[in-house]
Amino acid sequence: MLSAGDLTAAMQAAHLAADAAARIQLDGLRQARQVSHKGRYDLVTEIDQASEAAILPILQKALPKAEILAEETANQSDRNAPLIWLVDPLDGTTNYAHGYPAFCSTIALRAKGQTLLGLIHDPLRNERFEALIGQGAKLNKQAIHTSPTRQLAQSLLATGFPADRCEQPETNLERFAALTMQCRGVRRGGSAALDLSYTACGRLDGYWELRIFPWDVCAGALIVQEAGGKVSQIDGSPFDGSGGNTLASNGPLHSDLMDALAGA
Repeated sequence: MLSAGDLTAAMQAAHLAADAAARIQLDGLRQARQVSHKGRYDLVTEIDQASEAAILPILQKALPKAEILAEETANQSDRNAPLIWLVDPLDGTTNYAHGYPAFCSTIALRAKGQTLLGLIHDPLRNERFEALIGQGAKLNKQAIHTSPTRQLAQSLLATGFPADRCEQPETNLERFAALTMQCRGVRRGGSAALDLSYTACGRLDGYWELRIFPWDVCAGALIVQEAGGKVSQIDGSPFDGSGGNTLASNGPLHSDLMDALAGA
């Protein structure tokens, strides 16, 4: 475990890295964007790559001994390594490619399977969600908490659909349809990190998604937990940082959400 001082310094580095990526993303919105395909619907832009290139040296300088697992240079690094940064330089790439205003950078620091630090920065709204383990969650330096909603019928939820939905039998469409009929609404924002951030601050009451990656969810999961919420696998098994099938909630709704998803 890092010392309190080391964690504070790591968070400062994460701030600098997110700020560097934000400048690139905001500048890129005013330019024509070059889009490539990693899969049928899985996009990457030159802004993803430029953002990652700006973020990684800052994190490496702050913690030279830490490994890095980042989306655009995904390697064999283990999310449960002794010390590792997890980075999605531009979460919501499809949104960004279309100029749709819902995207962010997300940075997490883990040690031996435990997330110590999470930061999610939305450059358009100038909103920075962050948490250090055991120190609560914040939005722009102000403490945040999950919602008090206790009835599924009064909840607002979010979800997403996997990029490989045309190649895999499990698409999430059945769950989306079922939960839509049991709550006030299900939003599909296109950024897992923002969905988790909004669950943490009470704008949403819960979120689930299938087949996502560690860099998508580790930072947001810590922020939700530090805001008083709960994170697990969709089947209720412990959240292990893999992404996989993730369920996050305000806490009181967690069991009802699990039951509703299981029955869909």
